[in-house]
Amino acid sequence: MAENTNRNPRDLESRAKTPRLVYNPSSALPDPLPDANYRYRYIMTSINGMAQPTHVSKMMREGWEPVKAVDHPELLLEGDAKTGNVETGGLMLCKQAIDRVQARNEYYDQQAANQMSSVDNSFMRNSDPRMPLFADRKSTTSRGGFGSSSK
Repeated sequence: MAENTNRNPRDLESRAKTPRLVYNPSSALPDPLPDANYRYRYIMTSINGMAQPTHVSKMMREGWEPVKAVDHPELLLEGDAKTGNVETGGLMLCKQAIDRVQARNEYYDQQAANQMSSVDNSFMRNSDPRMPLFADRKSTTSRGGFGSSSK
């Protein structure tokens, strides 16, 4: 059998793989370009076609401001004909200053910490030193045979 000398050695051959296409589903709500000074959020304006002015009013009092469609042309949405805001599917895009968002988060974090402290205090009030609710969590080790332990 004659050897083929025109053939390249196998170690020089490579099967270049094309990059695998990864599917990412599209977002139901378009995101505006990030801004370091603002936090964006969609606010509910209607449910099943029924306007929710009370909710919108509450969000406005918390400091959320409607985003104008002319300020974010990258969203490619039709603005509301009456207001010019970015709205889709009963949701209106709003923005709020980052420092105000952080202050709000700190407030609610403190509220949650106070509630947990209250629950812990109420629970531990029922604890008796003769029969504690939580066992002492000091670990012990043992060496040697069964039944012998050192503390």
